[in-house]
Amino acid sequence: MMPAWLYVTTEAEYIMKRSIFHPAHPVAATAICVAGICTVASVNLQANDIQVGRYFLMAATPTQAQAELLATTMTVRFPERIQTVGEAVRYLLQRSGYRLATADSIGPDTAALFALPLPAVHQSLGPMTLTDALETLAGPAFHLVQDPVHRLITFERCAADRPAIQDTGATIEMEVAQDGD
Repeated sequence: MMPAWLYVTTEAEYIMKRSIFHPAHPVAATAICVAGICTVASVNLQANDIQVGRYFLMAATPTQAQAELLATTMTVRFPERIQTVGEAVRYLLQRSGYRLATADSIGPDTAALFALPLPAVHQSLGPMTLTDALETLAGPAFHLVQDPVHRLITFERCAADRPAIQDTGATIEMEVAQDGD
């Protein structure tokens, strides 16, 4: 004969056996494992991640445009008062953190570039990076030179585009065709 105490179950034991949280229940075991994995995964967050919403994490690092100022993507339409390439370059650099090199430190080719009228096709640029916009204004004959320490930029004429000038003693005259306005 079996002792009577083996057949007696308490109410708590009865509830525990019927409960979904009983370890023998397969759904409960799966849920506990998933919860454990989620807890371990949340510990693996990077130190520079910031939770900005319930389900969204953001890296607490600067964007490429913030780290490299000339990599800023922009779209610009120049005002009517901007008439030359030099004025357009200065306008682009206004809020960039960079500035144009002083007039005495630029070459005569660059000074001539800045005095050219702004082409109508360049009145509106973008979307493109600031570097691409500056290089577009200068054209293929010039390349952008930047000093990231002092945050200065200027342009230099490409060596392949410089014409070879021989000293023959002759004077070269250049005619400029003017539109009859």
